[in-house]
Amino acid sequence: MSDEKTGGLDRRKFLAGSAGIAGAAALEITIPGSAFAQSYPSRPVTLVVMYSAGGGTDTIMRKLAEEMAAAKGWTINVVNKPGAVGGVATQYVSAARPDGYTLLGGANYNRFVRVLGHAEFTPWEEWVPMKAANALASWSVRKDSPFQTFEDMIAAAKANPGSVSISTSGTGGVWHELALIVADLAGVELKYVPYKGGKPATLAGLQGETDISGGGVHEHIDLIRAGEMRNLCQTSAEDIVLEDGTVLPSIASIIPESRKILPVGATYNFMMRRELPAEVLQELADGFRAAANSDGFKDLMKAKFFQLDVKVGEEADREGALMETVTVDIFNRFQDQIGAEVQTADALGLPKPEDFDTWWPPKGYTPAPIK
Repeated sequence: MSDEKTGGLDRRKFLAGSAGIAGAAALEITIPGSAFAQSYPSRPVTLVVMYSAGGGTDTIMRKLAEEMAAAKGWTINVVNKPGAVGGVATQYVSAARPDGYTLLGGANYNRFVRVLGHAEFTPWEEWVPMKAANALASWSVRKDSPFQTFEDMIAAAKANPGSVSISTSGTGGVWHELALIVADLAGVELKYVPYKGGKPATLAGLQGETDISGGGVHEHIDLIRAGEMRNLCQTSAEDIVLEDGTVLPSIASIIPESRKILPVGATYNFMMRRELPAEVLQELADGFRAAANSDGFKDLMKAKFFQLDVKVGEEADREGALMETVTVDIFNRFQDQIGAEVQTADALGLPKPEDFDTWWPPKGYTPAPIK
């Protein structure tokens, strides 16, 4: 889709264009891998972020790029290419030469593009994901909202199903997925309104375009602290109490049966083409670890209520595959509310979530050569 509201990313053009350009690029690379790696990087690296500026993914990726550049002495430029729940940015990076100079700044292991039929590649097989952090989901309302509590919202939604609207960062994205889960737990039907990223989704609720801002705690926290928004719930296992005593209630304190799936939220990942030389992959992994464990990055985690969770190699691949498996199951259960074609687990060669542990690793899987 060209943007999350209308759909329309042309899968055939995506696949044909990416394959053609990538193939041509591969023919151009004639330097042996080891020699190439010794000179890497000899020019600035570009990190392409799959969501708009100001949201959680953008915030995390820009800080990682800053800390990686400082640790390695590199120049890293960050650009945003939102659309199609990551599909537009993925297409752009797929079409670039696989030389380590164009990387994907992503979220949620890029698992939505295949589930929604925007691409036919398998993210955790054809890309190397490196996970930096998690984020908690948040439902917040503007200060003059009639909803003082989550229970107020439930009462209104049950009285008139589909009348209460909530913004999301894109159709079929993680905040849409989690909104579906929370609404199902609450036994209500909502109207889901997609935007191109977490920041515009937050502003939609603040400006009255939707009744509820759906997004992450990190995207709402400054507005909550300023008294411009009021939190209805968040997806930590416990309530969050701010410095002034303001409580961000856990959904578990409202719907106790939700505790078994908490905490739950978004994940943030650097993603690299798996065909890169092993030495380049290792350089990038070393830089990523240094950035994710830097004091500056940890300070951001604390200030915005992110959760540091660094995973690389097979551990990251496995989590990406598991999350894709869960998403397929959820989206097929809520097909009528997704508003887009959803692939089945059988079509994608995935197991049922309860069978994942015996299925992993699948036949033919090879971990990335990084330590």
